[in-house]
Amino acid sequence: MSAEEKPTEQIAGNDAPAATATTAPAPKSGAQEPTRPGMKWYVLRVASNKEEQVREALERKVRIENLEHRVGRVLVPTAKEKRMKAGQVKIIEKKLYPGYVFVEMATEPDGSIPENVWFMVKETMGVGDFIGSDGKPTSMKDHDVEMMLLAATKEDEEAALQGLEFHRGDRVKIKEGSFQNFEGNVDSIDEQKGVVTVLLTIFGRATPVDVEYWQLEKL
Repeated sequence: MSAEEKPTEQIAGNDAPAATATTAPAPKSGAQEPTRPGMKWYVLRVASNKEEQVREALERKVRIENLEHRVGRVLVPTAKEKRMKAGQVKIIEKKLYPGYVFVEMATEPDGSIPENVWFMVKETMGVGDFIGSDGKPTSMKDHDVEMMLLAATKEDEEAALQGLEFHRGDRVKIKEGSFQNFEGNVDSIDEQKGVVTVLLTIFGRATPVDVEYWQLEKL
């Protein structure tokens, strides 16, 4: 699933975003801590592109109203990606679940959310509603919480380069550089560096040439 795609809703109950990071890396030094004792995770639907504003507003309200014992972390999970721009690799962050914010909260003995916490969250600008069933918020399953927390723990150097659309054997044409207008076949791809090795026929011999992927076009 692309970071820009809206997630399938299946974390909590039947209509929460699914934690799709099934290949999440092992925890590293920057990994999120496990769910805090006595708390559970809930998912909020929020206005598009307002995830960070909602997160900041909720954290501010929690501090002002001294509700730290009731509300733990408020997260907008992101993942780092490498992008090539003007020949340089840049690290960017993409939201894993656009339109959703994850909130760690303590519940009452019957599993319900305390009324004052409920209203604090619901009255925050940009918040739609809790994910749940029968009009009641449903907490995330432990497995989905684990995947959500691990999904954004990749360090910069592990981020894969995004945007390469070539595969071995593709017929391509070089658009720029010393071999401009030459045509050849893709031999290999270095996704971390954004370099594609193309086999060109030069003086009657197949010659491998390294080309940055943005200098190529498919034929």
